[in-house]
Amino acid sequence: MPEIVDEKFNEWAKGKSDVEARISIFERIRDIPYATIPEIADSARYVDILRIRKGSCTPKHLLLCDMYQRLGMSVLYVIYPFRWDEVELDYPPQLMKLARELPTSHHLACMVDVNGELILVDATLDPALKSLGLPVNESWDGTSNTLLAINPCGEGQIHHPMEASLLTAQYDEESKAFYDKLNHWLEEFRRL
Repeated sequence: MPEIVDEKFNEWAKGKSDVEARISIFERIRDIPYATIPEIADSARYVDILRIRKGSCTPKHLLLCDMYQRLGMSVLYVIYPFRWDEVELDYPPQLMKLARELPTSHHLACMVDVNGELILVDATLDPALKSLGLPVNESWDGTSNTLLAINPCGEGQIHHPMEASLLTAQYDEESKAFYDKLNHWLEEFRRL
C-alpha cells in the first residue's frame, strides 16, 4: 500500500484506544467530500481518495476496510441496490431528469465485527450534506449501527474483502453525465 495510507492511519489512530481509533478513522473518511469519480471507484485506485480529497461510497469504504483491518477488525462489504431518483433530494430539474433515466445503482458500505456483532458502518456522506436533508452520520459511538446513506430498493449482498476487485462500479455515458452534474451541483452547494 502507498505510504499515504500508512501516514493517515498513524495520524488518525496512533495513541488512541480501539474505540477512539475506530471513530477517528470513520470521521476522517466521512469528512472527505462526497463526489463520484469513476477513476478511483475500484480496488486498484481507491487510495487516490486521500490525494484528491473527494470520493464516493466505493473508495471511502475500500479505505475504511483497509484501515479497520489494520486495527485487527474483521470487515465485510455490503452492497445495496438503490435508485438515484428515489434519493430524497430537491434536485434541479435537469438533474432529476437524468436521475430518472438511470438504472438501479449500487451502494457500498461496510459490516464490521464489533464485540462479536456485525454492525453497519456507512461513512459516505460528509457533514456539509446534512442541510440537504441527507442522512449524515454526524456522531457515531463506534459500537452501534450507523445510518445507511441511501434507501435501498432490495436486500444487501455481503462480500468478503478478498472480493474487492469484483466490486468495481460500471459507468456508462448516462451515468457519467449524471455524476458530472451531481458533483457540480454538490460543489456549488458547498460554496453557498
